[in-house]
Amino acid sequence: MRPSPPPHDDVGRAHVQFGRYYEEFEVGAVYKHWPGKTVTEYDDHLFCLITMNHHPLHLDSHYAAETTEFGKNVVVGNYVYSLLLGMSVPDVSGKAIANLEVESLRHVAPTFHGDTIYGETTVLNKTESRSRDDRGVVHVETIGYKQDGTVVCVFRRKVMVPKRSYGEARGGEQPGRPEPAPRS
Repeated sequence: MRPSPPPHDDVGRAHVQFGRYYEEFEVGAVYKHWPGKTVTEYDDHLFCLITMNHHPLHLDSHYAAETTEFGKNVVVGNYVYSLLLGMSVPDVSGKAIANLEVESLRHVAPTFHGDTIYGETTVLNKTESRSRDDRGVVHVETIGYKQDGTVVCVFRRKVMVPKRSYGEARGGEQPGRPEPAPRS
């Protein structure tokens, strides 16, 4: 299935799609998120410090070298998960009404500073809302893998997304977006 060209407004400016409406999800579809992200030591340490995860496996290179099988720091798993979740937003949940559930989360292999993470999401199922006819729930699985193809993280989640009628009732693709003021 080839992607559709971006929609244009009446003066020819292209609109970039951010997320999908319920009708646009197909069970079995795979979204390959782009671009990947090379994880730096700074990224890992900042995430650890912000979240108060002070485990020396992530922050102390001497400790990691002397006491672990890896001989170096391991990137904290929740950073890898958060990175993949963020990568998936433009393809999966950019129009989400609510993230309902993270059903499962598995850290399959370690990530190290300098590894580049890529992600892709498969649509597992979709169900129309029983209480509101303008939305539905999409069940997806996201996998993250390194530059050599090694899978490092797998998670499944359910996202409530609007139907097209919901979006149109609220202003279309970019609700609340102002127009630029005329230049003099």
